[in-house]
Amino acid sequence: MARRHEAHERPRQGPDSGRYLLLSAVAMLAVAAVARMAVAGVADGRDAVAFGALIALGELLRLNLPGDRESAPVGTAGALAYALLIRVGRLPAHHAALQVVAVTAIGMIVGALPHVAAGRPAGMAGMASRLLAVGCAAFIFRPLAGGHAVGRYWWAALAAMTLAVAAAWLMDTIIAALVRTDTLRARFWVALRDEMAVQAPLGVATGTSAMLIAFAAEVMGLAAVAVFIAPLLVTQVAFRKYAGIRATYLQTIRALARVTEIGGYVETGHADRVSRLAVAVGRELGMSEPDLLELQYAALMHDIGQLSLRDPIPGGATVLISPEDQRRIAELGAEVIHQAEVLDNVAEIVRMQSDPCRPAEMGGEGVPPDPPLSSRIIRAANAFDDLVGTSDDPGRAAAAAERLRLDVASEYDPRVVDALSKVISRQSFARI
Repeated sequence: MARRHEAHERPRQGPDSGRYLLLSAVAMLAVAAVARMAVAGVADGRDAVAFGALIALGELLRLNLPGDRESAPVGTAGALAYALLIRVGRLPAHHAALQVVAVTAIGMIVGALPHVAAGRPAGMAGMASRLLAVGCAAFIFRPLAGGHAVGRYWWAALAAMTLAVAAAWLMDTIIAALVRTDTLRARFWVALRDEMAVQAPLGVATGTSAMLIAFAAEVMGLAAVAVFIAPLLVTQVAFRKYAGIRATYLQTIRALARVTEIGGYVETGHADRVSRLAVAVGRELGMSEPDLLELQYAALMHDIGQLSLRDPIPGGATVLISPEDQRRIAELGAEVIHQAEVLDNVAEIVRMQSDPCRPAEMGGEGVPPDPPLSSRIIRAANAFDDLVGTSDDPGRAAAAAERLRLDVASEYDPRVVDALSKVISRQSFARI
């Protein structure tokens, strides 16, 4: 059991049945679109080549957003702009929705080839989701593009474009939430809320750029592609820097957490195991992604206060020491984290991890409130790992969970213990 508990914290790499279904559906759509384009011929070939090249460039420059999300804003903007074209110069755009799908699919594949050649993941699920979103926009807008109202009145065109872009963004977000729900064993509505929060800023920039390119192409021709894609490139650089800073931040915290292991205060891998188990429990309880990130930071550094001890605790098992010593270690750890001056919430989570969860009947005036949910999760996850350690005995893991359940009345939040038991029983922490 504990061996699985030591698995790296990352989504599963192999496609599951849900991803197979997604990839199969998108593959059939792409093959049908390419076949139709091969039989019927390419309408407005110069436009198709220009936008296909832009989509390929966008896939080549794709980036990772927080939470290991993959995005290709430049390519997506180019694909959406191609779907929203009304005229290029004075010439009407005659291409159909299936041609948009075909050009987008080919551009994505060409842009993904360098990633595959470099040994990086192809990102098939992300490309499939984006292709479906672009196809949704194309099937909504292309039949309207030749209509009298959209072709003549800018406000009608803007309304139709906004509808198509919004539908595309919503489809992409829902698919991404479904994939994360299955991969991370999260709740769908929580995953959808997190996806919307993360994807909204870049989605607005991408959709706006696509509409600007489509409108500007009527006046500037294909030169509009180069002119209006520049602001999106700047936005992408900013997102890439933010993602890089966040990754460096987490690496620094992981390195700091290892100090207690190197110093012999805790068992090797303890902080990482507690962190992964705590995040799995947090997902089981429906915590949002920002709260999960703070929980992860706090769980990694929950034992940093042990560095102040003159003599290490045997095995680093704080569950076996007195409540006063637990509280002192938590206080000292919080003080260390406070010195960073940017992790105040994390410091408070660490400070209150030693506080027991009080039964509901003990509430009332003068009784301090329960510690934050993140603190209660870390308290239970730390106790479980202190009792199980690196043992691969399933009976020991079951006994540890049962001990936490018996101590619920005076020590642990029953909701947290129930969630922890569910995580352990289905071994989901091996898949986080």
